[in-house]
Amino acid sequence: MAEMASPARHGFWRPPAPEVLVSPERSETCPECRTEFIVGSRYCHCCGAIRPRLQAVREVEIPGLTEFTAVGKRLGLATPAFIAFVLGALCLIAALSVGILFTAHTALDWEAIQLWRIEWLLAGIAGFAAGLMLKKAS
Repeated sequence: MAEMASPARHGFWRPPAPEVLVSPERSETCPECRTEFIVGSRYCHCCGAIRPRLQAVREVEIPGLTEFTAVGKRLGLATPAFIAFVLGALCLIAALSVGILFTAHTALDWEAIQLWRIEWLLAGIAGFAAGLMLKKAS
């Protein structure tokens, strides 16, 4: 009965036979021991080496001043006017979010929330007014 079963050519802990390897375009092999990586693994299961494409440091690009000014140019605003417009818009968002973030339990709380909302709205109006003045100046 033992003669009927063919012996395994390689185990899970050893690299597969060269004729079994799939083309490098379809699967990755470890650069250290030439073992095929398990799907979704970050490390080689034989030698523990990290997968090559995961070694590269991924950089997160934050838009810079050039992208920021490009949006202002598309809107027809100079950079200072666009900055004032954005600050005014952020103040309006803050004025709207004050009512969501804070709840009033007493009349004094309600007055404080309304005062904060008024302050944010005044700052937003000041930002939009500064944007209009800077737009006319340029």
